Amino acid sequence: MRDAVRRRFLELLCSIYIYNEHRGYTAIDRMLAAIRASWPDDEALIRKVESHRADERKHYLMFRRWFERRGVMPFDIDRTCGHIDRFVEIVFGSPIDALDYRLIGREDVFERLCRVVSLTEKRGHRQVEILLRDPKVRDDAQLTKIFRVIEQDEPSHWAPYDGWLRDHGRREANAWERAIDSFVHGELLVFKLPVLFLAPRLRRRSTWPDQHDDAGALDQVAALA
Repeated sequence: MRDAVRRRFLELLCSIYIYNEHRGYTAIDRMLAAIRASWPDDEALIRKVESHRADERKHYLMFRRWFERRGVMPFDIDRTCGHIDRFVEIVFGSPIDALDYRLIGREDVFERLCRVVSLTEKRGHRQVEILLRDPKVRDDAQLTKIFRVIEQDEPSHWAPYDGWLRDHGRREANAWERAIDSFVHGELLVFKLPVLFLAPRLRRRSTWPDQHDDAGALDQVAALA
């Protein structure tokens, strides 16, 4: 019984992560297109955001490899468990898929997005630190290695957005934005995760999230996972 509970917890946890990592780098693709169209001369920002995108893709692939080695597919998690999805919807009143059109040429919109991304990445870093102390995670050597990589990568993910806000004289996140971040995180931990854990007929995906990505072939991540 204990092994079954541990197995379901880890597979559900990694299903949420694989959704969010895939959602992260595909959303960054759209954001990058808007940045290049709006501020093509800001090569430093573009390079940093490209690096962020590459890390999100790398993390997604590490979780995919984790599932492949277990011989199972992730659970079918949707946008209701996406931190950035919920955060953007609350702050901007629209899905993240539509945000790139509103971003083009709009520093005021990008300013708000920078704060949302920064808060999301900092929240993710704190959560990884908590998970690395969890015995259920520590007993899985591959998963521990994945979270160690994420822990090392995360600080560079919020740096471009904090840097843009600082360099352009824009404010940091206020109490309202931090409250939204806490609400979205708490909503997942207190309500959604327990409901999913206890759902007897929670379906698994039949395809990988990146099957229809423009990127094409699966990247090689054996050295990291």
